[in-house]
Amino acid sequence: MHTSIRNLAMAAAMLTLLPFAPSTAEAQDAPGDFTHIVAEVSPTVVAIIAQRLVSPRAQREGPQRGGPMRPFRGPEPDDAPQQAAAQGSGFVISEDGHIVTNNHVIQEATEIEVLLADGSRVPAELIGTDPATDLAVLQVDELTEGASVASWGDSEALLPGAWTIAIGSPFGLGETVTVGVLSARSRDIRSGPYDEFLQTDASINQGNSGGPLFNTQGEVIGVNTAIFSPTGANVGIGFAVPSRLATLVVDQLIEEGEVRRGFIGVSLQPMTEVLAQAIGHDQAQGVLVSQVVPDGPADDAGLQMGDIILQLDGEDTEMPRDLSMAVAEIAPDTTAVLTILRGDEEMEIEVTVGLRDARERPRPMADAPEDAAPEEERLGLALTPLPGAIRRELGLPDDFGAMIQRVVPGSPAHEAGLRRNDVILEAGAQPVEEPGDIAQAWAQAREENRPLLMRVMRGNASLFVAVSP
Repeated sequence: MHTSIRNLAMAAAMLTLLPFAPSTAEAQDAPGDFTHIVAEVSPTVVAIIAQRLVSPRAQREGPQRGGPMRPFRGPEPDDAPQQAAAQGSGFVISEDGHIVTNNHVIQEATEIEVLLADGSRVPAELIGTDPATDLAVLQVDELTEGASVASWGDSEALLPGAWTIAIGSPFGLGETVTVGVLSARSRDIRSGPYDEFLQTDASINQGNSGGPLFNTQGEVIGVNTAIFSPTGANVGIGFAVPSRLATLVVDQLIEEGEVRRGFIGVSLQPMTEVLAQAIGHDQAQGVLVSQVVPDGPADDAGLQMGDIILQLDGEDTEMPRDLSMAVAEIAPDTTAVLTILRGDEEMEIEVTVGLRDARERPRPMADAPEDAAPEEERLGLALTPLPGAIRRELGLPDDFGAMIQRVVPGSPAHEAGLRRNDVILEAGAQPVEEPGDIAQAWAQAREENRPLLMRVMRGNASLFVAVSP
C-alpha cells in the first residue's frame, strides 16, 4: 500500500484539517496518570473554525488524490462556491489573546472564529502566517481576565522515550487528550526547507492541526502539524514543529507580522568520502558549495563554487540543512563569518546576510533527443550533445556540455546519483565540450584509480558528483 506524508488535510464532510503528533518529556519516571497536568493546561487549548469558499463537488469528492480519471463535463448546476467550515486546534500564548495554530488550518479563510475553553465562540484576527513552517498567529479580544495561558517548554531537552501529551479537537471532538512518547527528533519529512519535526506516537487525527504537544511539566514543546499515514488516519507516526523553532517564528509574527529569514545565496551539498577523495582531501568535512547565486551576499563576499564551508560564526557545519537553518535564524543585514577551505587553504570570509525571499524552484529539463551517443558501458551513461535550446536557457556558450540520455542501473554513474537529463559541464576539472570528453576523463580516472569529479546542472541547480571506479 502506498504510504505518503499528508499535511493535516480536510476531513471529507467538514474539511477538518489533520494534525498528528505524540511526543516525550524530560526523562523521568512515568506518572501515575496525567489528570493534574490535563486539568492545568486544557483551558489553554482552543478550537479554530475557518470559513472557506468551496465548491459542492469538492466537498462530495473530499481531499482524495490520485483517484481514477473522470471525464470533464463542465460545471454542474449546483457547483457554485459555497461557505464550508474547516476545523483545527490552537492554544493561547498571551493574556492579550494571541493564539498559535497551523497555517493550513486558516489558509484562504474568509472568516476565522475561535471556540474558547469556556464555550464562547469569538471572532479572531489573523496576525501573521509562515507557510514555510506551517505556523500562524491569531488574536482575539474577548479573553476573560485571568484566562489560562500556555507556557513554552524546551523541545531540545526532550529525548526519545519521553512522555508527551496532545490536546485538541479531532473530528470536532473538543478537549480530546491523547498520550504517547517522543519517537524521534529532528525529522525531515521534506514538507519544507526548515523541517526538524518532533515525531510522536500520541494519537493525532483530523482537527488536531495546530494544537499543542505538552511535556509532563505542562509546557508546550511542539505544535502538531502532520502525520505519516497510508489511509489519512492515525497510525502512530505524527509530527510536531518543535518549540525551539516555533517560538522564533511566533515572536516574529507577533512583532512584525511576517518572518524575516537570513539568506546568503548558495546551494549546498554534503561532503562524502568519495567527493572528498575526488577533490583531493583526506577526509570529508564541512559542506560543499555547489552553486553561488549571482550578485547574492555570498557572491559579493567572494565565496566560490567548490569552496567547502567548515564553520559559521565559529560553529562547525556538518550538513547542508543545519547550515541553511542556522543562516535563516540570522537577522538580515548582520555580518556572519564563514570559515572555508579553498583548495588546501583555510580562510575566513565575512558575509553580510541578506533577506530571503520566494525564489523559483528549478524547472525540469526537457527530454533529451533520441539520437544519443553510444553508451560508455564502464561508466554507465548514454550521452548526447547538449541541445541548443537548453544551452541557451542555461546561458552556456556554443559546443559546451553533454546531456545524459540514459543511466545504466547498477553502474558507477547510477551509484553516484547521476540522472537522465542531467547536464554535465565539467569532468575532472576540465570543461566538457562533447560526450567524448567525459569518456576520456573517466578513462584517466580509472587509470589513476581515483573518483571522477563532475559538475552537473540538474534543472536550474548546480551540484558536484563524484563517480568512483
